[in-house]
Amino acid sequence: MKPIAYMHMPFGTKFGIPRQSGLVKELRGEIVMEQEYSREEAFRGLEAFSHIWLLWEFSDAVLPRGKAWSPTVRPPRLGGNRRVGVFATRSPFRPNPIGLSCVRLESVARRDDRMVLTVSGIDLMDGTPIYDIKPYIPVADCHPEATEGYTAETKNHLLQVDFPKELLERLPRNCHDAVRAVLAQDPRPGYSDDPQRVYGVMYAGFDVRFRVSGTLLTVCDVVSDGG
Repeated sequence: MKPIAYMHMPFGTKFGIPRQSGLVKELRGEIVMEQEYSREEAFRGLEAFSHIWLLWEFSDAVLPRGKAWSPTVRPPRLGGNRRVGVFATRSPFRPNPIGLSCVRLESVARRDDRMVLTVSGIDLMDGTPIYDIKPYIPVADCHPEATEGYTAETKNHLLQVDFPKELLERLPRNCHDAVRAVLAQDPRPGYSDDPQRVYGVMYAGFDVRFRVSGTLLTVCDVVSDGG
């Protein structure tokens, strides 16, 4: 198989990317099709669907050289101290590094010689290779009776975000809502709980630095990657 498209969005690193698709609806990106697959007829009818499935590669999650895949992993949301089977997780470290995301389709358009799909609610980093796109079909894909397994123990509890106005205004205005929503999801690993530690999320060329104490996240600086 080979990629049919690549994701373009403001996250160039893994840290801070939402843990699942749909958690941060304000987070937008563009799927830019490879020229070979940029034929308008291949997308005929897709605009009638509100959501699509993406099959993609964990391109930045590479097992150390010579290390075999592990049958168990430590999900960060379980504090990093409990092992569960790799096939009971969405860990990137798997026999085949394949990701699956359901995202909202905002638009389908041609831009120069490429087809571009604008999507929201994404959990992919910039440059992620995409191998397939399929429509989300509620009658088949939605299962309200589904059970949650151990993830029922790890419900997302949103943080309160204190983002001083003078720091927020260092960011482009069209980033404000997305950055706030990303921070509210608590980007830290589940086992991190040091109120003095400063973390940094790289977004749209800016390093957003913050601390967390209890349920309050406080942004303490915003620095452009150019200094």
